[in-house]
Amino acid sequence: MLPALLLFAFVVLVPSARGIYYAFTDWDGLDPDFAVIGLRNFTDMLGDEDALRAVWHTVLIAVAVTVIQNGIGLLLALGVNSMIKTRNFLRVLLFAPAVVTPIVTAYLWRNLLGPDGAVNSLLGAVGLDSWRQDWLGRPDLALWMIVLVVVWQFAGYSMVIFLAGLQSIPREIYEAAAIDGTGAVRRFWSIVRPLLAPAITINLMLSIIGGIKLFDQVYALTGGGPGHATDTISTLIYKDAFTLGEFGYSIALAVVLTVIVAIVSAGQYTVLDRNERAAS
Repeated sequence: MLPALLLFAFVVLVPSARGIYYAFTDWDGLDPDFAVIGLRNFTDMLGDEDALRAVWHTVLIAVAVTVIQNGIGLLLALGVNSMIKTRNFLRVLLFAPAVVTPIVTAYLWRNLLGPDGAVNSLLGAVGLDSWRQDWLGRPDLALWMIVLVVVWQFAGYSMVIFLAGLQSIPREIYEAAAIDGTGAVRRFWSIVRPLLAPAITINLMLSIIGGIKLFDQVYALTGGGPGHATDTISTLIYKDAFTLGEFGYSIALAVVLTVIVAIVSAGQYTVLDRNERAAS
C-alpha cells in the first residue's frame, strides 16, 4: 500500500495542507513574499456581503436541486420500472443527459434561454409573448434557471440509482401486498420506501454535495450574474483568486466550503443511516 499512500499524500494531502496554510496569509498568488495574517481572511467574510450572499445562494441551490432532482428521479424510476414496452428506450433516453459534460449542457441551455433563444422563440410562436423573459438576465429568475438546468441533466442519474433499488425488491412482496388489498400509495409508503432506504441515502448524499460544490453550470450560464445574483461559494472563489488576485482570501473561502461539505455530509449520513437502520 505504500506507493499508493505516497501518491495520495503527494496529490491530495500535501496540496490541501499548503492550501490551509495560505488561507491564513495575504498571498496574491504570484508574489513570493507574503505575510501571515491569522484569522483576518475568515473574519473579513463575516462583513463581506458578497460572501454571505454566495453562501445563501449555495445553500438554496443545493436544497432545491436535492429535493426536486430526487423527487423527479423517483417518479421516473417508478414509471420505467413498470412493464411498459418502451421502458428500456425510456431508461436510455432519460439517463442520456447525465453523460454529457456539464459545461456543454450549460452552454446549450444558455443559448436556449437567451433573449433570442429557442425558448422565447417558441413562446412567441404559440402566442405567449407575455411569457417571454430574459431568463438568465433577471436576478429573480436566473438562480432558478440554474436549478432547472442541473435537475434536467441529473434527474436521470438519480432515476438509475432508484431504479436499481426498485429492481432489488422481490416481486413476491408486491404480490403479497396486492392480495392483502393494499393500495398503491400504501404499498409505496410501507413497503417500497423502507426498502429503498439505501438508494435514497446515496442519492441525497450525491445531490446535496454536488449542489454545494456547483461551479461549472453557474459559471457557464450566468458567470455569477446578473450582478452577484447567482454567485455561489465556488464562483466567488474563482473570481477572488483569478480576477482580483486575492488568493489568500479565496483559499479561505475554499476552506469554509470544505468544512460546510464535511459537516453537511456527516450530518446527513448520520440521519439517513439511522433511518435506514430503523427501516430495516
